Amino acid sequence: MSKQITNNIMMIRPVAFHMNEQTAVNNYYQQAEEGASQKDIQNEAQKQFDAFVKILRAEGVNVTVFDDTLEPPTPDSIFPNNWISFHQDGAIRLYPMYAENRRLERREDIIDGLKDSFKVEEVISFTRWEEKSRYLEGTGSLLLDRQNKIAYAAISERTMPEVLEDFCDEAGFDPVSFHALQTVNGARLPIYHTNVMMCLGETFAVVCLDSIDNADERNRLVESLEKTDKEVIDISEKQKEQFAGNMLQLIGDNDQRLVVMSSAAFNSLSDGQRDRLSNHGKLVHSDIHTIEKLGGGSARCMMAEIFNPKK
Repeated sequence: MSKQITNNIMMIRPVAFHMNEQTAVNNYYQQAEEGASQKDIQNEAQKQFDAFVKILRAEGVNVTVFDDTLEPPTPDSIFPNNWISFHQDGAIRLYPMYAENRRLERREDIIDGLKDSFKVEEVISFTRWEEKSRYLEGTGSLLLDRQNKIAYAAISERTMPEVLEDFCDEAGFDPVSFHALQTVNGARLPIYHTNVMMCLGETFAVVCLDSIDNADERNRLVESLEKTDKEVIDISEKQKEQFAGNMLQLIGDNDQRLVVMSSAAFNSLSDGQRDRLSNHGKLVHSDIHTIEKLGGGSARCMMAEIFNPKK
């Protein structure tokens, strides 16, 4: 039986974190930090990263950390779940990335380093789609229900139907796609990644249903989640903007379920939402406000779950 959640994750420690101009064109969550030096931004991001790792390890999560490299410059390397995914059958999958400087995040030495502790049977790459300007950014684009073999995906410039279909054909998943939108300067535009508006755990799903304007698509999504026994916890668009959709369920000490998020996400939730989520695991959060503001991503984006068997 496929596992939905894991105790093992990979994270990348930043060495030159800053706002990535190449991704800001369609990531409307990114904001410039006025008056802060590059050194200050990097120091703050590193401090927040280290504190987050410390919190996760204290809860019993097995965190494998790799340091980013200064060359080539990869300002978004702190979000590794977009270029790589790990699977219980020993496969690793690599993904086509929208921004050219994000493609440089794919590192053979990281895959080789993981082989010391985890079984890697094969590396399957979808990166050829970059030549056709078609993208699918890992588990940012794909919310995988590994137990029921369903791939949930919000279509955008970074999550394209052709590549979704290719992934599903190769990996044996059924796609459930929809359009998730946000209001930018009065216009409804695609949300850049599915995992910004939705989180999928073993027995629950956090979803910003208001971001899906098409009623048929919205109903189809809810139907699929309910049919697979997921409690649907709806969040508002305002909460989504605080990254309340960007959570990840993990396993901690003694098989304890954890629901991990940023402090901004945690603080945006109502008492009722926290109570409902607490039924699915201990709520764990960390302050990563600099990473969220400049990177336009949050806690879930920083963690690539490893499902490959341990050696």
